[in-house]
Amino acid sequence: MQAVILAGGRGTRLGEISSIKPKPMVEIGGKPIIWHIMKLYAFYGVKEFIICAGYLGYEIKDYFTNYLLKTSDIDINFQSNSINYMSKEKKLDWSIKIIDTGEKTLTAGRLKKIKKYLHNDNPFFMTYGDGLADVNIKKQLKFHQVSKKLVTMTAVYPPPRFGSIVLEKNLITKFSEKNVGDEGRINGGFFVCEKKCLDFVTRDEPWEGTPLIKISELKELMAFEHNGFWQPMDTIRERDYLDMLWRDKKAPWKVWN
Repeated sequence: MQAVILAGGRGTRLGEISSIKPKPMVEIGGKPIIWHIMKLYAFYGVKEFIICAGYLGYEIKDYFTNYLLKTSDIDINFQSNSINYMSKEKKLDWSIKIIDTGEKTLTAGRLKKIKKYLHNDNPFFMTYGDGLADVNIKKQLKFHQVSKKLVTMTAVYPPPRFGSIVLEKNLITKFSEKNVGDEGRINGGFFVCEKKCLDFVTRDEPWEGTPLIKISELKELMAFEHNGFWQPMDTIRERDYLDMLWRDKKAPWKVWN
C-alpha cells in the first residue's frame, strides 16, 4: 500500500527555521520529522511513499537522494574511482516519489496532483508532514476496511495547552490544570482513503474544507478514535518538546527497533 504525505508547507510559526527548510524537514533528534512519520508507516509494512512537495521541495529531494551519504561513513578509492558506503543503520527498503505540487497549492489541490500515481485497487494512507503519533496503522486499516466508507480520519484529543484560574471577586482562589480530553476530538491527520474520494476535489482548496464536508454529508467519513500520543509541530516550543522526548528515549511514536 501507499502512504501520501503532504509536505508542501512552510511553517511560518517556526521562525527563522522556515526560511531555510520546509516544515517537514525540521529535525527531531537529528532526523527530519517526515522521516519519523515514514518510519512509523514502514513499521506496519507501508513502504511506498508519495511526498507532495512544495515550498523548498528541493530540500526533501536532496535529503533522500543523498540519504546514504548523509547517514553513512564512506570509503573513497581514487584509484578505482569508487565510493563504498559503510551504513551506520539498517538499509531502508522504501520507494519514494517526490512530486512538486506547487509552492502555494492548498492541501486538496496537492492530492489531486498526485492522483495519477495512486494504485486503483487499494486504499491509500495520507497524513500531514508536521505531526507525530503512535497510531496503530494496522488496526486503523482494518477499521477502514470493515466500515467500507470512502475516508477514515484519525480523531484525537488536542494536547492541553493552558490551565485556568478560578476567580472570586477578582481574587484568584484556585489554579486548575487542563487535562487531555477537556476539549472535543479534532482532526489528527493519519487518514485512510479510497481513491474515489478525490473526485470530491474540484479545485485548489483545503482538504479539510469542501471535500471532507461533502464526504461527511454523504455519511462516508469515519472517525478512528486514537487515545494515545499525538502531537503537532506548529511552533518552536512543540518542536523542542518532540526533540526532548526523542533525546530522552521517551518518544511514544518510536515503535520500531
